[in-house]
Amino acid sequence: MARSVMTISFGVSIAFFATAGEAAIFTVVNQCPYTVWVASVPVGGGRQLNRGESWTIRRSACPPERRRRHDVVPVRRQRPGLVPHGRLRRRAAVHGLRPVPNTLAEFALNQFNNLDFFDVSLIDGFNLRPGSRRARVPQPRGAVRGGRHGAVRCPPELRQDGACNNACPVFKRDEYCCVGSAANRCGSTNYSRFFKGLCPDAYSYPKDDATSTFTCPAGTNYRVVFCP
Repeated sequence: MARSVMTISFGVSIAFFATAGEAAIFTVVNQCPYTVWVASVPVGGGRQLNRGESWTIRRSACPPERRRRHDVVPVRRQRPGLVPHGRLRRRAAVHGLRPVPNTLAEFALNQFNNLDFFDVSLIDGFNLRPGSRRARVPQPRGAVRGGRHGAVRCPPELRQDGACNNACPVFKRDEYCCVGSAANRCGSTNYSRFFKGLCPDAYSYPKDDATSTFTCPAGTNYRVVFCP
């Protein structure tokens, strides 16, 4: 079964996997007290979202033979050292987009049991705080929210360009990246627990599945809100 891939990034990336024939509408809302500039690849061009503005992205149904990826990348962040936290994996850098830190939001549409699966990941760090919730179709597990409001202090060794990196991109050690010698026995670390404390719903390390994956019925539309 073919899948198309869509990623939206505002300091947050929303990675988006869809089986053929599925479509969804994403409404992106900037509630931050500052302007966010975004660029969309390969379709959509660029977009500036001032405070209170929104952007509707329609993920059209794709034929089985076609794969598509969509990336949206931020151009502005807050001042260094004081980092607004974010939520919702590593995709932007490998596609020539803004390197980590990136907070990622991922949507896999119409998967097992006709469900959409979605998550927020801090595995690549963060610099904006989004929330994600369904726009229609009632579902108890249909909302993901960031942690505390406002800004948080990032550990000094993880600070980068006004954002907060995660331990894997910084130290490149197996135990932080869940690869090599730690591939089959990866667990939480002091750094991942720091991120989990900020955003309990989000992925804090690659094997953090049990508390970090959410579902909605296939056919759901979504609102992605920054600074909810």
